[in-house]
Amino acid sequence: MGLFDALKGEAQRNFIARADAAKDDILYAYPERNVRMLTQLTVGADEVAIFVKDGQVQGKLGPGRHTLDTQNIPFLGRFVEAFTGGNLFVAEIYFVGLREFPGVKFGGPIGDVRDPETGLGIGTMVYGDFSVKVTEPEKLILGLVGLRRTSNEEFLAWFKSQVLKVVRDRIAELLVKKRWPLLDVTSGAYTEEIEQDVIAGFKPHVEGYGLTIVRMGNFTVSIKDEDEATLKRLTKDTAYSKLAGGFQHYAQGQAMLGAAEGMAKGGEGGGGALQGAGLGIGFGMAQAFQQGQQRPPAAPAPVAAAGTPCPNCGTPGTGKFCGNCGQPLAPVGKKCTECGSDLAPGAKFCGNCGKPVGG
Repeated sequence: MGLFDALKGEAQRNFIARADAAKDDILYAYPERNVRMLTQLTVGADEVAIFVKDGQVQGKLGPGRHTLDTQNIPFLGRFVEAFTGGNLFVAEIYFVGLREFPGVKFGGPIGDVRDPETGLGIGTMVYGDFSVKVTEPEKLILGLVGLRRTSNEEFLAWFKSQVLKVVRDRIAELLVKKRWPLLDVTSGAYTEEIEQDVIAGFKPHVEGYGLTIVRMGNFTVSIKDEDEATLKRLTKDTAYSKLAGGFQHYAQGQAMLGAAEGMAKGGEGGGGALQGAGLGIGFGMAQAFQQGQQRPPAAPAPVAAAGTPCPNCGTPGTGKFCGNCGQPLAPVGKKCTECGSDLAPGAKFCGNCGKPVGG
């Protein structure tokens, strides 16, 4: 059994291909670096094999079966070590898928996003999936080697973090620019527009790595249930506050227009000129009403002092002579305290009701 395993391992060393378990991976790093000459390399129809030495891409091979020999593939001469006698070369070999890879799931918190309706910063999460395609495999390998992320898992972890960063920045910017309420965003009202904006905004972040996001799907923006309840309550309070102020101005305006319409109808016989005058009066009343709201009420006019009118000029007076023309004034007569009738000079009883004077 040990001999069989040894022979099997020896045969595997003579053939290089993407592992079956990694068929759906975007990136597959061949685990062996010491490669024998004349080894058979198989590259799938939708991938490319990249050869790297000392962090630099030395060459690539497209789909098909290749015999690794310096005579057939000249760039392999850069990998041959002198001490091996030319029978072995040392290289990093990466298989990179070139097809579109759909359904790559991502998700997580993107931090606080400020709601333009209430001004609150709300902890927000986003989930979904995307399709990614490698457009320049050499750029991808160079970038990942520099990042020390050369496994498919490390690559995807880095790539998803870039997606979340772009999503956070784009959502925050869209809320400010578009004045979208956060509750509308979480309801899915703007999902399509957000997806398109994220795809466009993602380009400058990853084009240097030879990658592109083709499309996004199942895109969901969510917040915690307790934050949603708080946001709904504050949004309703804000709406009521705006409605109350708006209704007051609306009611005042309707009252003024109603007054103008009534005046115009009161003068229908006068034709359009009178109606226009009525409308003008209505607007004048509206302006007067507004000014009245702004000005303090006027102080009441002083009440004129009571007295006997002058028989010559009519000016009231309380003295023996008129303060205006000097005419003598008649003495002020007394009145009955019971019925209010005038009393005759020197009378002891009211001539109307018989009430004693001063009683």
